[in-house]
Amino acid sequence: MKFLGVFSALLATAGLVASAPVDGELEKRATLSNFAGTNAYWLPFLTNDADVDATFKAISAAGLKVVRTWGFHDSTSCSGVYFQCWSGSTPTINTGSNGLGRMDVVVNTAAKYNVKLILALVNNWGDYGGMDVYVSKMGGSGHSSFYTQSNIQNAYKNYVQTVVNRYKSSSAIFAWELANEPRCSGCATSIITNWATTMSQYIKSIDSSHYVALGDEGFMTGGSTYPYQGGEGLDFKANLAISTLDFGTLHLYTTSWGQSYSWGTQWIKDHADACKAAGKSCVLEEYGVPEDGTTRTTWMNTWHDMIKSSGMAGDMFWQFGLTLSGGKTHDDTYTIFTDESNYQSLVVDWAKSRV
Repeated sequence: MKFLGVFSALLATAGLVASAPVDGELEKRATLSNFAGTNAYWLPFLTNDADVDATFKAISAAGLKVVRTWGFHDSTSCSGVYFQCWSGSTPTINTGSNGLGRMDVVVNTAAKYNVKLILALVNNWGDYGGMDVYVSKMGGSGHSSFYTQSNIQNAYKNYVQTVVNRYKSSSAIFAWELANEPRCSGCATSIITNWATTMSQYIKSIDSSHYVALGDEGFMTGGSTYPYQGGEGLDFKANLAISTLDFGTLHLYTTSWGQSYSWGTQWIKDHADACKAAGKSCVLEEYGVPEDGTTRTTWMNTWHDMIKSSGMAGDMFWQFGLTLSGGKTHDDTYTIFTDESNYQSLVVDWAKSRV
């Protein structure tokens, strides 16, 4: 990247950077070293410490530098592993061995293997609870209430404060992420932009030494295809302008969005260009092809070429897979398992090329 490269010596052994921003110097805040990473949302929900260790050992061996995982589980049944229990309108944060104690294992093991973490702090979707649990339990009137209703915002802040304070001194933390794929269908884009401004400022007031990102899919406005129409209530460029968000995030799911694989190449370039114009770096933090074999190899290699040529700093494929004590980890058709024939080329070789 061309923006000064001021962090190149920091965390050199990890192959990436995660220092405190320099106040008033936007161009220095998100100049990331190139890195390859992955997603393993299920890590905190493993109940066998040896499985957590085996996962990070494999991720480290592959040369992947950053792992994105869920830093949330808003449960109404309050059984198994969960981080917040919603039995009424006031949530109880679970710091026990089946709560944040499981996240402790993830964070400590990541540090052991010198792998960095991005922790998403709430889900837009209903998996593992999500925003609509806050809304339904706290008298909201719809999904948009999560972003606008003061008592809901205060409950979210309380959870965020607990998680950030618990882990902010760990060497494993790379970034806090406001949400996984926040959306507000049919809303003015200002709703999420205002919410992201408030919440990123709040996290910075607790921890100014780590990056903060939105965690959005990168939806834009002003175009003719669905991801460029703003219908999900997001304006990527407006969110990039938020001073307390340190880098831009985008996802890429062509088939889910009704687009061709070839369309994805321009999607990557458009976001890289927008981030350069804003003086920030971009991370393609979720992407994949739901077909194994030649199709996956062809199109992921094509997108990799564009990631490099566009100057995009980071990419994190969805998702990492391996066999643990209970069998194979979740396969949603996007998963790339360590024993697959294209794992070496798409994961290991690609990671080496990004150092």
